[in-house]
Amino acid sequence: MKEINKNKALLVLCLASFLVPFMGSAINLTLPEIARVFGLGAVSQSWIASSYLIATAILQAPFARLADMYGRKRFFIGGLAIFGVTNLLCGFAQSGAWIVALRALSGVGSAMMFGTSMAILVSVFPQNERGKAIGVNTSVVYFALASGPFFGGMLTQYFGWQSLFFLIGVLGIIAATSAVVILKKEWTEARGEHFDFVGSLIYAAGLFCLVFGFSELPDIYAYILIAVGLSGMVIFTKYELRQKQPMFDVRIFSGNKTFSLSSLSALINYACTFSVAFLMSLYLQYVRGFEPQQAGFILIAQALVQCIVSFYGGRLSDKVNPSLLATCGMALLTVGLIALVFVSDTTSLVWIVLLLMLFGFGFGLFSSPNANVIMSSVDKRFYGQASATMGTMRLTGQAFSMGVATMALSIFVGNKLITSELHDNFMLSFHVTFIIFAILCAAGTYTSSFRVKKKN
Repeated sequence: MKEINKNKALLVLCLASFLVPFMGSAINLTLPEIARVFGLGAVSQSWIASSYLIATAILQAPFARLADMYGRKRFFIGGLAIFGVTNLLCGFAQSGAWIVALRALSGVGSAMMFGTSMAILVSVFPQNERGKAIGVNTSVVYFALASGPFFGGMLTQYFGWQSLFFLIGVLGIIAATSAVVILKKEWTEARGEHFDFVGSLIYAAGLFCLVFGFSELPDIYAYILIAVGLSGMVIFTKYELRQKQPMFDVRIFSGNKTFSLSSLSALINYACTFSVAFLMSLYLQYVRGFEPQQAGFILIAQALVQCIVSFYGGRLSDKVNPSLLATCGMALLTVGLIALVFVSDTTSLVWIVLLLMLFGFGFGLFSSPNANVIMSSVDKRFYGQASATMGTMRLTGQAFSMGVATMALSIFVGNKLITSELHDNFMLSFHVTFIIFAILCAAGTYTSSFRVKKKN
């Protein structure tokens, strides 16, 4: 494949990679307005994010397998189109329930994209250029995260919450059309193979119970769902080991410690970090009284640093042990989470911005090198599964993160509008959440360090 084709492919992949994180960060600034319009409580607001995460998480691996069989480009473009159309329809929603349902359908489109995009990227670029390409792609993701809060707040404040969904919907349709024109080649590494429907159903059911259980904590049935989900994943693993053409070849974990540890690190990383933007958005608007645009401008600090560091981190991971870089990033995140535990309603904004920048530096230093480790640790025929694994770890971690935040809000605030009388309750849930994340991230740093020892 010629260089110009690589650049064009990277262009369209980056365009698609921009939309999902932009929406993910921008929507946090619209939640208080959506809650006001439809009368949604704190827990109900979290479901606008959770419904999307659950749908994406349970479908990503099956779609990745189907894409390997019938064409990664076909699934990638189809996912982009679904993502664009469902977001466009969200702008016309007449209730919070409709938004939650359409966000779940949007997650279906994202699952098709996430299960194929990284596999396409590493198929296009040789290994000696892969870190740079992943770094560029990841920096685009963090540029989207950086611009999302600002534009999300501005659009909400001046044009209404619907304008964000209209913008993303139109851009998604444009991106799908561009992909049709630019991506000329199809990738089908498993053409003609059998699709494991039974394994897919067991996987989807187990992961659904697991992720949905996280989102329903601390209700008693949530623990039952989590137990059922864990049991389902054990059954899925044993079933897949007996299949000649499994939906997901679990041997990729048992025979590859680098892949296993890197995937576990990704899971822990996203579990500790995803709901930071959600909680900080609520904190800045409800507790500190900022307008959506002002809150978005403050939240830009984290994502801007992530954008810059991930770009250079990806390039550096081609030259320096990427496992070491990722472990250092996890350590910085642990420090940032510990500091967030001590944030109060009178904390200096300068200090908050500095903490967000530290957080962005740690996350940027982790993400690109860790992705490089994962994709470089497997054979070409496993690219689709490795890409899906990265996405599944990310989304399962994000769902767990939102589950912990939702649990804390449910315990201390309840499903109520956050008023001035509930500020102390909200801050208590805020602190408890970050204590849990700090402990988990410290454990993740320790786990990640084993990769460095192994490499050495």
